[in-house]
Amino acid sequence: MDTAKTASSATDPSQRGVAAVDRALLIVAALEAGNMPRNLSEISRATGLHKSTILRILESLQSAGYVMRVEDSKYALGPTIMQLGMAYERSNPLRHHLLPVLEQLVELGMESPSFHVRQTADERLCLFRLNSHHSTLDRVHAGDRLPIRLGAAGKVLLAFDSDPAQGHDMDKIRRDCFAVSLGERDPLCAGIAAPVFSARGRLLGALSFSGPRERFTNADVERMKPVMLDAARGLSSGLGGAYPA
Repeated sequence: MDTAKTASSATDPSQRGVAAVDRALLIVAALEAGNMPRNLSEISRATGLHKSTILRILESLQSAGYVMRVEDSKYALGPTIMQLGMAYERSNPLRHHLLPVLEQLVELGMESPSFHVRQTADERLCLFRLNSHHSTLDRVHAGDRLPIRLGAAGKVLLAFDSDPAQGHDMDKIRRDCFAVSLGERDPLCAGIAAPVFSARGRLLGALSFSGPRERFTNADVERMKPVMLDAARGLSSGLGGAYPA
């Protein structure tokens, strides 16, 4: 260990400030990932932070409304998080581009459309989702975090990442701008996906159709594929991106 560097960081107020912010974000992320309020021990296990450190940071987070104490010595996300979410909903320009397209795809009789972005090295986030007019089994909702290595949308995000995954399947997805998943994440469900690009060819996310596996026969996939690719190209164009030739 570089002790000189460690000592410098310990005495540098800017470095201490950055570390405190990182720890606060870890705590907020741990609370967001849980389905129920968490106690100190659970937050400590999720973040790797000492309970005394967590308590100090929780005081600041509570004062700002990012966290609130509930039940018996447990903590949950506070009202400020909800206010930020509402502000995001109002100001997010992607919503205005994507939702009309998803609605049109539903009216065309496609399977349930959704839009996914990469969240972490191992997870993707379902940013928007509409249910089709057919029965649905996949139970995906906007805000869900899903494994990036399972599912058509995950494959697309891996294939077109800035450090793209390698392999024959990935090469095919990059050539076709199209991925298929049959029963990977759920044996009863299936999906297809295509990339959406923004300016300078940067991958923005993956447009996906998903539903019961029996409605994803080869003929079904071939019928939906051109509709999906047209929608993905249109979204890319509207967001200042260019689709690969």
